[in-house]
Amino acid sequence: MQIKGFIKRGEYFDSISLMIATQKIKQTEGVADAAIMMGTPENKTILKNSGFFIDLFLDAEDPDLLVAVKVADDGMAQDILQKIADLLNDTGKKENRGTRGTGFTPRSLEGALAALPGANLALVSVPGKYAAHEAMAALKKGLHVMIFSDNVPLEKEIELKKYARQKGLLVMGPDCGTAIINGVPLAFANVVNRGNIGIVAASGTGLQEVACLISNHGGGISQAIGAGGRDVKQEVGGIMFLSALEMLDQDDQTKVILLVSKPPHPEVLARIGQMVKGFSKPAAAVFLGADAPEVEAYGITAAPNLAAGAEKALALAGIHMVNSTDEMDLTALAQNITAKLHPTQKYLRALFTGGTFCSETQVILKGSPGLFSNAPIAGAQPLADVRESQQHTVIDLGADSFTVGKPHPMIDFSTRNLRILQEARDPETAVILLDLVLGYGANLNPLAELMPALVEVKAMACSRHRELPVICSVTGTDADPQNRGLVVKSLREAGCIVCTSNAQAVKLCQKVIR
Repeated sequence: MQIKGFIKRGEYFDSISLMIATQKIKQTEGVADAAIMMGTPENKTILKNSGFFIDLFLDAEDPDLLVAVKVADDGMAQDILQKIADLLNDTGKKENRGTRGTGFTPRSLEGALAALPGANLALVSVPGKYAAHEAMAALKKGLHVMIFSDNVPLEKEIELKKYARQKGLLVMGPDCGTAIINGVPLAFANVVNRGNIGIVAASGTGLQEVACLISNHGGGISQAIGAGGRDVKQEVGGIMFLSALEMLDQDDQTKVILLVSKPPHPEVLARIGQMVKGFSKPAAAVFLGADAPEVEAYGITAAPNLAAGAEKALALAGIHMVNSTDEMDLTALAQNITAKLHPTQKYLRALFTGGTFCSETQVILKGSPGLFSNAPIAGAQPLADVRESQQHTVIDLGADSFTVGKPHPMIDFSTRNLRILQEARDPETAVILLDLVLGYGANLNPLAELMPALVEVKAMACSRHRELPVICSVTGTDADPQNRGLVVKSLREAGCIVCTSNAQAVKLCQKVIR
């Protein structure tokens, strides 16, 4: 195999367009694998680490598009590269025409505001180097901002958020992938009931999970505000968490507040806690891995995981959540599963598309010996090689080492499908744990992508005269484009054990491996 490539100078594509283009490139005859990304220093490092870097990329800059393909036939390489260039040119033309192909497509903030003078929110998705400039321009126009872009310098994030707080505006992000504002899902989000529970989150998948659980159990969401993962760190100081909390406190529709993130820095937790302490509205928090008494000292109801957080919020809203998988007894189910396992089957292999689920799983399994991850938290050990599992392994497949030149695993299941089969071939694998995240932005036909791998796992296990249980959770609602109910039904018919939440699925796996 050889690596061939080219550069398209000064041609920016947003991340969604890159995902679609990469899928099409990989389907090109003669292409074994492909990487396509903007020429940022971070992306160049990723290309080097993954073996896709060529000398041609040395002088590439942020606005340049880098395309690298793995081909077997050197004679076909030029034809393949030309086909890819034509494909990208066509994609760029479609972007310039707009998705509808008709009408005026603004090419500036001023043009957009002229076309839609009532707008009050701007979504920024440009290279991180330029995102802060565009976000500040929007703020100065009096717009709230959602920054989908990543790789925004920390000092720029702080500058934007300080300015926004002074003006009473929100800056969601950077790297904010999920929000639901006034019932409108933004980016990776789900169709949930409107209601009286407001959410502030520094976790995209975590926000999706709690919002869907609340909606599926009879509650509803007033607002779901993403703050960006760095907001609760000491350097940023929780600026947007505080602004979002103030807005929810002043929102007549919001009666209960739910906070979701990794543990805030102690100074940030103190600021958040002191503010919430002064609210008349009750609040619950899922600070994954945080010390519960420290949280509850501020009058906030602490929850150890996302499902528990949704349950606490529902309870504060006067709604009882049935926290079970069709009322199944997890202990009895685990005993039934374990009785069918071969003595060599000892380990959990968890393969997640949502990074928050990777963290949540480690929090629940904390203290279990032999716990490894490519994104370890306290109590887990780093994998020596992310491509090879060690004992109990918990993988975030959205990490850079897996996504170079590929769509996000919520969209493209190919990387995880290969890993599922790899784990199924390991005689020490006792159970495979999966998540499946639905909603806008995610794969619109997940069953078509996942089912072939599940069928092969079952056939592989039968050929070895053993069982290999697949346990999963599905984040979504029946109103999502994929319809959660239909997805769950099909997975169960295929032999999967489907739990109501990732937390419950992990607890079942925990009983099995014990």
